[in-house]
Amino acid sequence: MNQEQQSGFRYFVSYSGIKLPLNLVNEITEHSLNNRNTYYRSRFDDRDRMLLCQKIVYGEVESEHRYQYYDDGVLKSAQITEDDEVREIHFNELGEMV
Repeated sequence: MNQEQQSGFRYFVSYSGIKLPLNLVNEITEHSLNNRNTYYRSRFDDRDRMLLCQKIVYGEVESEHRYQYYDDGVLKSAQITEDDEVREIHFNELGEMV
């Protein structure tokens, strides 16, 4: 088992789009982090749905997203923490913000 599997985290360079959950792109290995000042650290469930996404800048968590889903995989809620401010966004079963 490699380190990524042990920690449960996967690492990415960036994200694309503006919809939630974030669409992380350019996956990298944990060993690649030594050369990076900024990256995204995420955890996924067994259905490959993102549960947690943290933006890491110079080793510190700058922002964090936590996601919950309906049984069918539609996003149910997002809890976004930035600058010590927590914002919650809720979605209906169709994925529309409520």
